[in-house]
Amino acid sequence: MPAPIFCSWVSHLMPSFRAARWLSGGHLQTLYSPLFRSALSLPRQRERLTLRDGDFLDLDWLGLPDHETPCVILLHGLTGSSSSRYMLGQQQALALQGWQSVAVNWRGCSGTPNRLARGYHSGVSEDLAEVVDVLSARRPTQPLAAVGYSLGGNVLLKYLGEQGSASPLMAAAAVSVPFRLDHSAERISQGMSQIYQARFLRDLRRYMANKRHQFAINGDPDEYAKLLDLESLKGMKTLWDFDERVTAPLHGYASASDYYQRCSSLYFLSSIRVPTLIVQSQDDPFVYPHSAPSPSDLPAAVKLEYHPKGGHVGFIEGAPWSPVYYLERRLPEWLSASWLDAKKCATCA
Repeated sequence: MPAPIFCSWVSHLMPSFRAARWLSGGHLQTLYSPLFRSALSLPRQRERLTLRDGDFLDLDWLGLPDHETPCVILLHGLTGSSSSRYMLGQQQALALQGWQSVAVNWRGCSGTPNRLARGYHSGVSEDLAEVVDVLSARRPTQPLAAVGYSLGGNVLLKYLGEQGSASPLMAAAAVSVPFRLDHSAERISQGMSQIYQARFLRDLRRYMANKRHQFAINGDPDEYAKLLDLESLKGMKTLWDFDERVTAPLHGYASASDYYQRCSSLYFLSSIRVPTLIVQSQDDPFVYPHSAPSPSDLPAAVKLEYHPKGGHVGFIEGAPWSPVYYLERRLPEWLSASWLDAKKCATCA
């Protein structure tokens, strides 16, 4: 079922984010949660979803299906998983609202190497489309929404632009989006941001090394040959190097530059017709301020919430002894308001 037309009279709760004074810089906002936030223990159920190409995605469900309330699809960032702190926190917040959610692990990110040589990247909107199609077919009357973080946010916005008004999602939200992948590859190689790049490269090398090891033992010989054809992982100093040597050749792109050009969400925003909130910060150590679109360049369905502070998937408020995670308040508010607006539009259509 196509997404409802976005009503021009729609009204949403106003944001009120104030960065914690003790986490005043972008790096502190970025690092606090992964380093110091305790992992939540949630009663999730795992499903292995087989894809059309024979590969799989592991989905972690929280909450029981309810045809009267939405289900929210959550998409993690680079080298993350469904167990990333921001994913768990958002699932808990949605559960407290009485909504079901499903956290998607991109290919190979659930702890088990995927079956094919290919993996995931910032443009895998076809995998998201397959998840959405499967869930829509299972429960055609249950509203669907989606939230993407960083890489997952880029994938989500690309998908929404490709689908236009045909997307069955009733609402979406994207956080800390690398709108221009080439810009972010450059930004993360500068100054203190290089610490993140070093960690990403370490994790990506491990991801590829584990896959090669598993394929050597019991993998498909043809798929293993594709991994062996790749250039050496040694000597890589930047994410651009990884995308040039691994991401591009494994996923059908001529080069890293070709991949960045074809998968950057900035080029898909104008076609989005689903009500979508984008939450960004100007002190994001992964994204240049000038990479973000101007609000005047966005379609009516897209709202850009651009904060002076917040870091990358940070947005932490409150006191040191009681931190508050703004995204776990703001995103459920947005999705709930969008759902109510969609129902109003349906009654007045």
